[in-house]
Amino acid sequence: MSPPHFHHPAAERGAQHPGLDPRLDAELAAVVTGARRRAQRDGDRQVDTAHLLHTLLESDPEVRAVFDHPQLARLLGYLVQRAIGYGLRWQGTVEDSGAVPVLNEVDGWSPAAATALDAAYGRATRLGRPCARGVDLLATIVADPTSRAVEVLDRAGVDARTVAARVEEAAVQGYAPRWAGAGDAGRRAGTRFDGPR
Repeated sequence: MSPPHFHHPAAERGAQHPGLDPRLDAELAAVVTGARRRAQRDGDRQVDTAHLLHTLLESDPEVRAVFDHPQLARLLGYLVQRAIGYGLRWQGTVEDSGAVPVLNEVDGWSPAAATALDAAYGRATRLGRPCARGVDLLATIVADPTSRAVEVLDRAGVDARTVAARVEEAAVQGYAPRWAGAGDAGRRAGTRFDGPR
């Protein structure tokens, strides 16, 4: 993986051809595409970690399984409000990350979002997987306490550290524990991989 201070290949590929990046599984590639479309619809100059979190929650059952039903409802409520004004105070500003200088931002992606995408692949590699999944991206966006995704979690009363702990527990156990309950739609085995496209 290229040093994050200089290059963000996942974000650069995701900005144009997300389905062609072999470092992302098919579902995460679709999340990247969806987040970019969401940012465009909302009139935002960059895709940020809140866009990524919103799309993950809507489309990835393994990510939803990390949250209980009340948490999901609160989170989606806050994120939906973004499109109708909640996020206006963010417009015209850059979501920075302490790990990446703003001057090195990838076109169309906030520094924090670009860093999270690359870190997601790094996490997958450390866990012995060939592709990053949605839970890898969730783990990396909640690890940045200054990210907009973590701000949304805080406002919804969800502790980012608890989320991180649940994701790590799932990685150790080799599957996604069902905190959301057995009735959660779209059950997905945590050991399944979608290979490169």
